[in-house]
Amino acid sequence: MNPTFNHPTDDPTVSDNKTRFYLNHAGAPLLLALLLFVSFDLTGLDVILSDWMYNATTHAFALQHSKLFETITHKWARIIPNWTAEAAVVGAVLSFVWPLLKAEKHPRRLAWLEKTRIGPVLRFLSRHRRDLLFVVFAFSITTGAIHYFKSHTSIYCPVETTLYGGTEQKKEWFENFNLLHEAGKGRCWPGGHASGGFTMMALFFVARRYRWRHARKLLGFSLALGMVYGTTRVLQGWHFMSHTFWAGIIVWFSMFLTAMAFYGRRLLDPTIQSSPAATASALKPAVCPEPQAQP
Repeated sequence: MNPTFNHPTDDPTVSDNKTRFYLNHAGAPLLLALLLFVSFDLTGLDVILSDWMYNATTHAFALQHSKLFETITHKWARIIPNWTAEAAVVGAVLSFVWPLLKAEKHPRRLAWLEKTRIGPVLRFLSRHRRDLLFVVFAFSITTGAIHYFKSHTSIYCPVETTLYGGTEQKKEWFENFNLLHEAGKGRCWPGGHASGGFTMMALFFVARRYRWRHARKLLGFSLALGMVYGTTRVLQGWHFMSHTFWAGIIVWFSMFLTAMAFYGRRLLDPTIQSSPAATASALKPAVCPEPQAQP
């Protein structure tokens, strides 16, 4: 006979899925952070890698003074995350417009919106308000976390240290960390450019919420984008390699905690198959009544 479970949490499969979810989303990143700390922060691996890219004869990194490379990797690299954040802000604001329109008060306005196809866009934004707000908050919280660690560790970039022609001493972030106050003027740890690419992971959590089958590809794209953004700055001597990896760790936890606050595990865990009624209930806070245009 099959065992009878009185409560969903009594099912060992449910318990295993929950454990696996937190191991994948929190345990594995914590393990990676520990490996990163041991392999980079407690060794000279960062300096070894940067030494390979530094020309002791010219006293510069190979791409340090390349204007074209600087334009592509420093200025243009901001376009994708910046435009994504701006689109989310605009969409979140417009998501409040459609519920304010009353069919009995604005029939002509609604008819015009339908005719110009603006109405369907406004309805779409209204239905996905929670997702848009999540992206806005996720970007904001992640940016705040990165700036906090930058100012509270005060680590200088390689080209600013005495190792590569600068005037500042190289230190590790944990040697200089100050919980409540700024630690100094250095602003190089973790990598800011890398974090800009990694913030695109917010879209992964939105995709996971809707069980989109390409969610993992979206995650891979975000990770690759952050690595490219970070590595290009390493080639220019403006970051050590570990700065990029730490940016990825910090961004991931910021995104994950924000996603849990907005959606909860039930909407983010692909092993949970919600019934149509449960799904409708979960979406209820984000769904707004749709006014109908009168003839």
